[in-house]
Amino acid sequence: MTVSVMALCAVGQVPAQASGDAEDGPVSIGVIGDGLKVREVRVLLDGWKPGVRARISEWRGGRYVREIRGWKHMTSKETSRYKYEIATWKVDKSFRHRSRICAEVSGHVERMPCVTIKR
Repeated sequence: MTVSVMALCAVGQVPAQASGDAEDGPVSIGVIGDGLKVREVRVLLDGWKPGVRARISEWRGGRYVREIRGWKHMTSKETSRYKYEIATWKVDKSFRHRSRICAEVSGHVERMPCVTIKR
């Protein structure tokens, strides 16, 4: 069900190399961008978990580079009886080829979906 919600979140997205999505268990990440420039990142968590927070970071070659956006409280939403938490960030920055943007959600440290940015 996460895939359909990610598709709903990406409506109007222009196909580009900086766009993509990934899922790791109940945690998903969606990246929207053009070329190597990322415009927006969305993190989803299956189910309602009030108080849960998310953050996004950059990784290169399997190593942590930096935090892109810090911890942010997620918002509870429901679409077609599917309940989820979502956090959205405007990024508007370019990233190096093969950088990975990864999502972390509090209480789910074993899960970290990542999207690779490619030319």
